[in-house]
Amino acid sequence: MHENLFKINEKEYILPGSRACQGCGLSIAYRYILKALRENTIVAIPPSCLCVLHGLYPNTSVTVPALNITFAGNAASASGIVAALTALNRPDITVLALSGDGGTYDIGIQSLSGAAERNTDFIFACYDNEAYMNTGTQRSGATPMGAVTTTTPVLTKKDHKKDFIRIMEAHNIPYIATVSPAYPIDLYEKFVKAKRIKGTRYIQIDTPCPPGWGYPAKDTVKIGKLAVETGIFPLLEIEDGKLRLTGRSNTLSVKGKRMPIIHYVERQMRFRKMSIEQLNQLQSWVDKRWNDFTNRADN
Repeated sequence: MHENLFKINEKEYILPGSRACQGCGLSIAYRYILKALRENTIVAIPPSCLCVLHGLYPNTSVTVPALNITFAGNAASASGIVAALTALNRPDITVLALSGDGGTYDIGIQSLSGAAERNTDFIFACYDNEAYMNTGTQRSGATPMGAVTTTTPVLTKKDHKKDFIRIMEAHNIPYIATVSPAYPIDLYEKFVKAKRIKGTRYIQIDTPCPPGWGYPAKDTVKIGKLAVETGIFPLLEIEDGKLRLTGRSNTLSVKGKRMPIIHYVERQMRFRKMSIEQLNQLQSWVDKRWNDFTNRADN
């Protein structure tokens, strides 16, 4: 896939000097998302880290138009933008609703489910940093078992994260994918593909967060790669119901060997209170989910 390096859009849509944290996984992912979607794009944003990256009115670090939306209503507002563009006969403009896991798994799930049921013609992407990072690292439905947050009631989170890929697959939408900023070419190609598909497209972005996860800012790409190497975040796409593993995940499924999950959790301070029992439970959860995906994969 390295030949595609020369096909990536060279234009930059994020200006230097955003308010994102040092080593922010979202800023890496967003850079390639906008390169893939290009100029004719409108972004809908609920309260989130992305609001911080965009900046405070009248200043912004991003060159595409964006609307700040209520926390619960991002998919509903994006649906309204789609309806307005349809009335104006502007099919050339892509609508991207980009929410964090709080605005996707929890607060925004109702409007997203409604839009997906209607098969609204937009891309909904979730940058999943596994907690409410912008407001102080509170627990979300995406927080993994064994992680510490500022609102976890009993030391660590005791439940596994919500399997949102399967939730969205139950809506029978035409395209679902997972991407990681640690693998930007895979990310870029999936957003290019999503731009060409009609109907609701859902893309989940693994988004390492140095202050929330507790690792040095320089290690964001390393943490992202470990998520894929251990199988806790497989790279895949589901198109018209057919699942395909992509990139490094496809290689691991064919001839590689996944790393034990300990190599992923030991590098993050959020797992510092995880028990051995929880570690084993998380490994079993990862193994089962990985096997389910590889058994289904049509590669």
